[in-house]
Amino acid sequence: MSLGAKLRDLYHERTNYKFMSRKWRWALISGIVIGAGVIGFVVHGGLNLGIDFEGGTSWEFTAKSGQTVSSGELRKVMNGFNLGDAKIIIVNNNGARVQTKTLPPGEQTTVTNGLAKFANVNPGDVSLNNVGPTWGNQVSDKALRALFVFFIVIAIYLSIRFEWKMAASAIIAVIHDILVTVGVYAITGFEVTPATVIAFLTILGFSLYDTVVVFDKIKENEPLLGTAKGMTYSEMVNRSMNQVLARSLNTSFVALLPVTSLLVVGSWFFGALSLREFGLALFIGLLTGAYSSIFVATPILAVWREREPKMRALRQRSESQTARSDLMPRVAEPVGKSASGTAAPTTPAGSTAVLAPPNEVVARPRRERGRKRR
Repeated sequence: MSLGAKLRDLYHERTNYKFMSRKWRWALISGIVIGAGVIGFVVHGGLNLGIDFEGGTSWEFTAKSGQTVSSGELRKVMNGFNLGDAKIIIVNNNGARVQTKTLPPGEQTTVTNGLAKFANVNPGDVSLNNVGPTWGNQVSDKALRALFVFFIVIAIYLSIRFEWKMAASAIIAVIHDILVTVGVYAITGFEVTPATVIAFLTILGFSLYDTVVVFDKIKENEPLLGTAKGMTYSEMVNRSMNQVLARSLNTSFVALLPVTSLLVVGSWFFGALSLREFGLALFIGLLTGAYSSIFVATPILAVWREREPKMRALRQRSESQTARSDLMPRVAEPVGKSASGTAAPTTPAGSTAVLAPPNEVVARPRRERGRKRR
């Protein structure tokens, strides 16, 4: 099938991808990603927390027009102040943010003058900021409380709107998104700031939205169970996911466009660090949320529901129907030559040649039927 035909099928919701037959493959992919994040977390000794969480002194500056700032040259400047362990973030090739532990006022002035000389600007053009760890800790505590309340409210709503198994599957998918996003930050060493925490809370809503869309279609198709021949719960779930696949992809694509613009335009072109910190977490979270709604939440629900006695009975009945149809004799070819050129089965003269399934009445010869009518 050509790419154009596949896209047309996707647009008209005629796809038939076997999501559920590969559910263990999706579980393996998620496990590998989360495992890599755990390893990165252990190797790097945790996340790269920003100054708002650890406290310290930071300087921000933009060098004179035409001058390029490199982290190596800036590191040499900071080594001259015995601050070789400072965090250095290059912004838009001609700007930088430098973070160190909290310094006395006299040392802060010395570093400010040294950075101004390095950037060929006035000391007043170098922004100095002192932050204590208390504010970052308050942000973390409030974020954790908000996350806990969020889970409770969502669990109650989804249990009322759908059922408690759907609610639990959706929350597991959200936890999956958080673990993957944190793992990416642990592996790459990206700085975690309050903007990152806010973005974490934002992506949870998107992940749940996509999951609710899929679950709503599953709830709509549940009445088909027991009416459509041979349909199991997993097959019904697979059909539901194919029906909303185009909608999920379109929603994710549209949501990623403005976030990508935040990263590309806001961060790379204009050097807005806060936009990069916020947009990066959003970008990772949106991708993970789009993945988890189809490949995490829904397979968990299907495996869970398939263990119910009613769903097991449906599967056994479907398997028995499939086995009977495989054993069913085929209708014989017409008398004479078959399509393959071999002689077809024959019967007594004047009778109709039909091989009937077991327990079916075979047509009698016409002569015998005539005697009974007389």
